[in-house]
Amino acid sequence: MVYQNILVQTSGRISTLTINRPDKRNALNQATRDEILHALDALEKSPDSRVLIVTGAGDKAFIAGADIGEFEGRTALAQREAMKGRRIFDAIEEFPKPVIAMINGFCLGGGMELALACDIRIASDTAKLGQPEVNLGIIPGGGGTQRLTRLVGEGKSMELILTGDFIDAAEARAIGLVNDVVPAVELQSRVRALAGRIAEKSPVALRMAKEAVKTAARMNLREGLDRETDLFSLTFGSEDKAEGVRAFLEKRKPDFKGR
Repeated sequence: MVYQNILVQTSGRISTLTINRPDKRNALNQATRDEILHALDALEKSPDSRVLIVTGAGDKAFIAGADIGEFEGRTALAQREAMKGRRIFDAIEEFPKPVIAMINGFCLGGGMELALACDIRIASDTAKLGQPEVNLGIIPGGGGTQRLTRLVGEGKSMELILTGDFIDAAEARAIGLVNDVVPAVELQSRVRALAGRIAEKSPVALRMAKEAVKTAARMNLREGLDRETDLFSLTFGSEDKAEGVRAFLEKRKPDFKGR
């Protein structure tokens, strides 16, 4: 498929999916959402891709939100119908490989909801983040009320959503919204270095680990511990586990194949 709104590149087991609408501050229109879903399906199947970085084109915006022009004239029934089926936020969260949001500028509305669905968030020191939907007379609809609350707690989530205020990267880190903040000129190199360290690990173990951690927000502790036990045990059936143990005992670096 030839993409019009995104760029997809893979190098050194690391894939980068770039929202490529800089003239629109990388806003998410329907065509872009469809292309993201197609790209995720292709990357999931690719043995050359072990870690995914999601970012925005240019240095102004990660994703500045939804394409608001598509909302004009849309009725409640039409909007409900448009939200049926597969959505990019859930597809990112359920993607079996690690996903890192490289937040290189404005990360607002649907853009922040997409970042929240990623596994790790690294922001440039120039980034601004927020859920400003209330300023349009609406609320977050891509998981913002749920994922933000689970990440930063009800009080701070309520404040951000009810005011629609933006916060800078330093505050985002302080409240646990992003994992790290780095100088803008170092953002790409630092994120790729992190992705590279993760990509060296067993793809089987990464997939199981991601599912186990996600379980913590979806189940009670007892159910989560039981699921962790199941996933831990499953890793013992992989070739990667055998290679990892051998490499440790032989004092060498493992060569994981993802099997």
